[in-house]
Amino acid sequence: MTPFYDARGNVYAVVAPEALRRAGIDLPEQASLAAQTRATWAPSAIEAICNWVPGTQPPGSKDHRSDGLLVGPFQSAPPFDLLIVNTDGTLAERSGNGLTIFSQALSDQGLLPADQACLLRVHHDKADTPSPGETSVKAARVEQVQGFWLDLGKPAFGPGAVSALGTDEVTLNTRVLSHVQPLSALNPAWQRSQFVRVGNPHCVTLVDEADALPANEHMRQGALSEGLTAIAYAMPTGAGRPCPAGINLQWAMRESEQRIAARVFERGEGPTASSGTSASAVACAAWRVGWVAAGEVKVVMPGGTAPILLEEVEGELSRVSLFGTARLMG
Repeated sequence: MTPFYDARGNVYAVVAPEALRRAGIDLPEQASLAAQTRATWAPSAIEAICNWVPGTQPPGSKDHRSDGLLVGPFQSAPPFDLLIVNTDGTLAERSGNGLTIFSQALSDQGLLPADQACLLRVHHDKADTPSPGETSVKAARVEQVQGFWLDLGKPAFGPGAVSALGTDEVTLNTRVLSHVQPLSALNPAWQRSQFVRVGNPHCVTLVDEADALPANEHMRQGALSEGLTAIAYAMPTGAGRPCPAGINLQWAMRESEQRIAARVFERGEGPTASSGTSASAVACAAWRVGWVAAGEVKVVMPGGTAPILLEEVEGELSRVSLFGTARLMG
């Protein structure tokens, strides 16, 4: 039976490569080759594991049992290779909550080192960033809660970091940001966005009022759903504008000192209760416009609050780290 884990409202199934092969899914032996051939096996894996069994979908639930599928590990000892499969069959370069869940699954299997960092290597098929993307993870306790710190490395800012095209420049607190016309066409309050790459690409739209933060239920409906899908998803599902490879969307509002409220619409998935890399991108964008200082930042999403650690050297962010916990679902 495939285990499902929850991390701040994000749910992923974790499945070993050999389990997919036993189910008749033609998954290559190497993660690198599996990434390049994902169209031949990923949709079947999502259908077999993440789709609801007919007649079992609870009222009001989303379209899939989980937010995606984590395939791995491909080794019995670190470093560990894995694939992060979105429910539309595409691959993600990184997922903070997904890697937290994968770390917990490794720990449950007795594979994760208890007292030292472990390297996770996510393979993907995106052309605009190297594969595999590497993340160092280490077990830790924060405020008496057992979990994992994920070292997401140094963030990059601006349209060039995410291969964005056709955006205009705007400013906030002397920082040059981007005006993404398809976003502001959906809501005039969405005028100022910060592109951030933390292994995967993000567009953080900075707003002043809580009512400019879109509700997840609204992002699943009508013209707003269609408009956000066109922006976030690559072709053919979306328009790939402004980013041909697609972009994860967030909205952020300064709630109080070192605390940011956020909403998330993920490329390949849609609105989600939370996202670890999205929370990290939100914290980085908030730092860049002076809303928060380096140190611990809390990003509040519908699924829970993500502690983010920002490290600054000579006026630049040198590292962003995410703390997360996950639980095996019954």
